[in-house]
Amino acid sequence: MSKLDNKIEARHRNLFDVLNAQKYTVDYFQREYSWGEKHIEELVTDLTSAFLNEYTVGDSREQGENYNNYYLGPFVVSSKDGKRSIIDGQQRLTSLTLFLIYLHNLQKELKYEEKIESMIFSELRGSKSFNIVVEDRIACMEALFNFGSYSLVDGDDESTHNMVERYQNITDAFPDELKGQAFPFFIDWLKYNVIMVEIVAYSDENAYTIFETMNDRGLNLTPSEMLKGFLLSRFHQGDKRQKANELWKKAMMDLKNYDKDEDQRFFQSWLRAQYADTIRPGKAGSKNEDFEKIGTRFHSWVRDNLQAVGLDPDNGETFERFIQKNFLFYLNAYTQILNAERALTHQLEYVFYIHHWGIAPTLSFPLMLAPLNVGDSSEVARAKINLVARYIETFVVRRSVNFRKFSASSIRYTMYSLVKEIRGKSFEELKDLLSKKLSEMPDTFAGMEEFRLHGQNYRFVKFLLSRITAWVEQQAGMSTTFITYYQPEHGKPFEVEHIWADKYERYSDEFEQEHEFNNYRNRLGDLVLLPRGSNQSYGDLCYDQKQPHYIKENLLAKSLCPLAYMNSPNFNQLRNVFGLPFKPHDSFKKQDVDERQSLYKIICENIWDHNL
Repeated sequence: MSKLDNKIEARHRNLFDVLNAQKYTVDYFQREYSWGEKHIEELVTDLTSAFLNEYTVGDSREQGENYNNYYLGPFVVSSKDGKRSIIDGQQRLTSLTLFLIYLHNLQKELKYEEKIESMIFSELRGSKSFNIVVEDRIACMEALFNFGSYSLVDGDDESTHNMVERYQNITDAFPDELKGQAFPFFIDWLKYNVIMVEIVAYSDENAYTIFETMNDRGLNLTPSEMLKGFLLSRFHQGDKRQKANELWKKAMMDLKNYDKDEDQRFFQSWLRAQYADTIRPGKAGSKNEDFEKIGTRFHSWVRDNLQAVGLDPDNGETFERFIQKNFLFYLNAYTQILNAERALTHQLEYVFYIHHWGIAPTLSFPLMLAPLNVGDSSEVARAKINLVARYIETFVVRRSVNFRKFSASSIRYTMYSLVKEIRGKSFEELKDLLSKKLSEMPDTFAGMEEFRLHGQNYRFVKFLLSRITAWVEQQAGMSTTFITYYQPEHGKPFEVEHIWADKYERYSDEFEQEHEFNNYRNRLGDLVLLPRGSNQSYGDLCYDQKQPHYIKENLLAKSLCPLAYMNSPNFNQLRNVFGLPFKPHDSFKKQDVDERQSLYKIICENIWDHNL
């Protein structure tokens, strides 16, 4: 091995230097981009909060040089024959590229012209290419860069699906207070004050050794470990300290089995839910408060707010109780929520639903933990968690059918205020308060009269139809569930399908313009869920030719056919009990779409009644 092969370099670089006109490939063994919503939301929230803590309205851009830097961590590159391959850090660098693409698109709306394109792609001899090169992702990256969206097609891999969803998460998480005069200051700060450590090895062997060392034997203390050290240092008895240490270590290992950063998310959620008292107002120049400080340095926040947490520095027993009772109680509740996100669980069903269509985890977890009191029985705790999750689902569904935003940036202040309102409430108090909140919502299901499928809401429409279809069948005595239609464990996946074929000429007697037909065709009343492949086989047929096929499908699709109403006592009872205007449709014209739209609206009102 040559001296160059043995060489390892580490240097402090700002984000502009890391990405500007650089070229990276991604090693084959870590090609998939796998970040989830909570990861990208944390990245955007941490970066924007750190910037807003520095920025003051009226600053000059030159003053930005004095803003504090933000350390984003290391990444490892193998450099051979002039080519640079990312060995560790591609998840973060890919996410930063998606963030930069979003900022590039946003600045066009805001009429700014900050120079960030060179951090996304570079040009050589008239040919443009992205700075992080993965062949399978190019089509998606180009569409996001040029149009801000990408329509998934059959054959798209997991990375592409994740990139499309994470781009939308970035859109939701980016705070409104940065969409004004603070925007160019944020771009400056992101380029020059966000710091990474680049570690370059000139042989694959050394690069992989560094990668394994960083991932298996990292020595940096995490905020969780620093909090543990502080709390245990206040124990007076060694045996109790040792017992608490073992308890803590096992808890952290269990949390990391969910995700390597789950321990930190637990403390952020718990402390925000039970103890945080302030939040940064949604305007540029405001400073971080309890909510933001817990998100970035919760171990420091606890040390600075002992009284708020119920800890007495002169009384070690308060620290013992904090770990033996409070810590264990909220840890148990938190892990129940994590488990309920992953599997449809009796008495925690709504946790599963909002995991698929809900608000950001940084808001939903504190909300679900807020009403819990140490000493609540397991049954009471689960009932409170499920009730809050039901409120969240009703809130987001009603906002969605009215085409209203509920991104973290748009509702964070409202939802955090609600955290404080519901903190420590009894189940009945909680039920009354949340029902009142829903009854006062301006967004009602009246908005469903115009609701339709469009390019950006396919996932919600599938969620909505899955909930509607499963509810109808369950009320009719069938054993299907939301999972049956949203993400079946076996068999073909279900897809949103149109009842009308995409044939304007068949409906030209009812529509003067083709775009009017297209809008009506995308209304919810013209949509059902069918197994993949089913509708494709007869999708272009006329309705009277399609209808006989629907009788073989789910009850919502069957209800189009007269045969569904014969010898079906459970179905007919469902219609009567809930006053649902189901009817067979011999033909399917504009009026029929309207009638189905009204039917779906009434079903939604039954599922998501504001009286929780």
